[in-house]
Amino acid sequence: MNKVYFYSIGFGILILFDTLTQVSFKLSSTHAGGFVLEWSWLIEVFKNPWIYGAVVGYLGAFVAWMTLLKHAPVGPAFAASHLEIVFVLIISSIYFGEKLNVMQIFGALCIVAGIVFLSLSESKSDHD
Repeated sequence: MNKVYFYSIGFGILILFDTLTQVSFKLSSTHAGGFVLEWSWLIEVFKNPWIYGAVVGYLGAFVAWMTLLKHAPVGPAFAASHLEIVFVLIISSIYFGEKLNVMQIFGALCIVAGIVFLSLSESKSDHD
């Protein structure tokens, strides 16, 4: 299998599972209401099916991450795994109606730029 194809599919799966985890936590916490250090609150959290979406997301992300680390260089792989932050930011804005400020947009662009630069430097070192 082509390395670029493998990495693209692998990181796509990782990002999907990581994003599922974060969105599931958001939906579950919205259902349970504000955090209260009481058993009744914890029971409310576990009544909501979204908390199990978060568990599935964590397990899927773990398997995807371990598979990627077996083959991918650690530096760019670690950086690319943070694309999930950008995707969660976009979904939060679109789906949950959260407002983005200039610093959040700038931070997301910095994450994407950092991943691009690390990937380019890694591919250049492969050719040397």
